[in-house]
Order: sequence, then C-alpha cells, then structure tokens
Amino acid sequence: MKTVAFPIEKKNIKDILFDLAALAFITLTPALSHLSSVPLYLLEPMRIVLLLSLVHTSKRNTYLLTIALPLFSFLISSHPSFVKAALISSELALNIFLFYYMSKILNNYFGAALVSIIASKAYYYIIKFGMLQTGLLGGELTASPIWLQVILSLVFAGYVGWFFKKKIQL
Repeated sequence: MKTVAFPIEKKNIKDILFDLAALAFITLTPALSHLSSVPLYLLEPMRIVLLLSLVHTSKRNTYLLTIALPLFSFLISSHPSFVKAALISSELALNIFLFYYMSKILNNYFGAALVSIIASKAYYYIIKFGMLQTGLLGGELTASPIWLQVILSLVFAGYVGWFFKKKIQL
C-alpha cells in the first residue's frame, strides 16, 4: 500500500493553524455567549479574528478569512443570514483593503487601521440601512452601542498600530 502525502510548506502551517483556531472560535462564540449570558457578538469576534490574522498571518490568508468566517458561521449555525453574511464579508474585505491602501498613503499603521475600520463600518451601516429599507434584512440598524464600537475601533487600531510599529523596529 502506498502512502500519499501532501507536503505543506512550513510558512503555510502557521496560517492553517490560525485558520483552524479562528473557525473554532467563531463556531464557539454563540455557545459561549449563551453559557456566559454575555453577548460576545458585541465585541465583534470576526473583526478581532481578522485583525489578528492581519498582523500574524499572510495577506492572502487574511482575505481568505474575510470570506470564510461569515460563510462558515452561516453554514454551521444559519446565523447570520446569508445576505447579512455576504454584507459582513464585503465589509471585512473592505476593511483589509483600505488598511493596506491607507498604510501606504498615511505611513501610519494606527491611522490606517482606524480609518479603515471607520470607513468599513460606515459602508456596512449605509448598505445595511438600504437592505432594511428594501426588506432584504430585518432587525435594527445597530446591534451594539456606538460608544462600544468607538472604544473597540480605538483598541483594534491601537493593537494593529503597535504591532506593525514593533515589527518595523525589529
């Protein structure tokens, strides 16, 4: 009997392990929310995973996760709905695209991260408003308080800015 091996390059192992952990985290988030009575979705778990991927894995892998996380969540739990999963996916992809684009223009990773997060959130809420008006989506425009979104945006941008600044100094 022959053994078939699929060689995995060493540089891809980190991305694969990260992706498996990310999928597990996204899968467990609803269960952890129910168990703890804390609505963890308010902390934007997909954006957390995406920004961790941005600083700890490859650009290609980060873009892959912008599609995979919302789709995987929809396939596993039917939440969010397919339309909302597509909206979230496009928002996350815009966030990453704008980060890379703005980091070249601003030459400041904190600023690039903050602008990209704010711009992608603005995109999300504008499109979601239109979807609510046309009946493609139901529910409220905002699920989490604006003050929490501002704090999280600053924390996320701070982490990305700190990490890339530290990476450049090394």
